[in-house]
Amino acid sequence: MNTTTRTSTAERLGRAIGRGWRAYVRGERRVSNWLVSKGVPRAGGAALLWATKLIAVALLFYVASWIAVLFLLGIVAAWLGGNSADHDDRWTQQDELRNGEAGFGLYSSGGHRIDPHDPNDPFND
Repeated sequence: MNTTTRTSTAERLGRAIGRGWRAYVRGERRVSNWLVSKGVPRAGGAALLWATKLIAVALLFYVASWIAVLFLLGIVAAWLGGNSADHDDRWTQQDELRNGEAGFGLYSSGGHRIDPHDPNDPFND
């Protein structure tokens, strides 16, 4: 029996996210201290950092909304393309696939071939 404990994937992921968060907070504190050293009041530096965060989140939402609009337009275009009214309207219930005078294909009830075909095609029986 193995007595060493194994670190789970979730725990490793949580620790990595925690390290990233701590690095971000340290960087933010460093920027805040740099602004204070340049003569900006501490409250002004905090407000500037919050405004920067707010602008970044707003830009992310803006880009995400345009991506969502494009995605929805693509879905609508695909739906309209699949439901177009002209793709099989010229064929009726009496039309059938069979061997006829012009080879195998879609024929009307009157015996005329409906689907496009090339009579010189060597594979057209």
